[in-house]
Amino acid sequence: MIIQSALSTLKPCIFLDRDGVINVDTGYPHRKDELQLIDGAGNAIARMNQLGFLVIVVTNQSGVARGYFTEADVHQFHHYISEALTPYHAYIDDFYLCPYHPKSVIEAYRQDHIDRKPNPGMIDRACKEWPIDRERSFLIGDKDTDVKAAENAKIQGYLFNGGNLDGFVQSILKEKAI
Repeated sequence: MIIQSALSTLKPCIFLDRDGVINVDTGYPHRKDELQLIDGAGNAIARMNQLGFLVIVVTNQSGVARGYFTEADVHQFHHYISEALTPYHAYIDDFYLCPYHPKSVIEAYRQDHIDRKPNPGMIDRACKEWPIDRERSFLIGDKDTDVKAAENAKIQGYLFNGGNLDGFVQSILKEKAI
């Protein structure tokens, strides 16, 4: 039996912010009727799945800390996103969320948690829980805090300013010669 090195089993990962990258940011979206995929999101995620990338969402969800909805609501919304990706034969390997905010109205969520972007906590945790090759991984976000979180986690970050996500992903892949 040939034993492969741990390095050869590591996979590249595309980390995606949620609101504004995968789905339209309608202002704290959390209900099924608020879910609208960004143009090209299904195709972009399917493309990364086919290329062997892990696809992991890292999302600040301060709406929980603000009392707008619960963590259970966020998990249900993630289920709706997964369902919306099915027609594209696309899937997300895991969702990481940070419900904390320093000015939370709910005391249990009132802190600047290591998971809250621009801190690298969610990315670092994913790298411990999944076989991720940081050198071949990158993040796409729609805010400077997303790109800063990538930098803090020692992966490359890209700022998505809207448009078609699949076209944006294709330009990154071309740049990286993938």
